[in-house]
Formats: sequence, structure tokens, C-alpha cells
Amino acid sequence: MARKAIVHKSRKFMERVLRAKKEGRKIPLSTRAYNRCSLCGRPNGYMRDFGVCRCCFREHAEKGLVPGVRKSSW
Repeated sequence: MARKAIVHKSRKFMERVLRAKKEGRKIPLSTRAYNRCSLCGRPNGYMRDFGVCRCCFREHAEKGLVPGVRKSSW
């Protein structure tokens, strides 16, 4: 329950930041904005290129859901 509340609060804040950016205003409390995984809400291990954390990335890559990513073997 606590994680859902944090994710909701983070999304709400990011919406405010994007709205302010769109209107050309200064972003309020810009240092509080940080990235979270779009699937599980994890704040650490975030991969910016894919928008998910390392755990979710690995799961999706193993299933073949991430285009252009293959398991390496040598």
C-alpha cells in the first residue's frame, strides 16, 4: 500500500512539473523530481533509455518483449 501511495504522489508531482514546463513557468521544487520505473515504481536502478528499472528490464528482455535486446552468450 505504501509503495502505491508513493508512486501516485510521484506521478502527480511529475504532472505538475510537465504542466509548468508546458506553460513556460519555473518548475516548482525541481530538485524533488526523480525517475521511477513505469511498471513497478522502483526508484533505484532506473534505466533511462527504456523507462524501467533493471529488474523489470531483465524480466522483459528474457521474455523477448524489449525490441533490439538479446541475451548475450560467448
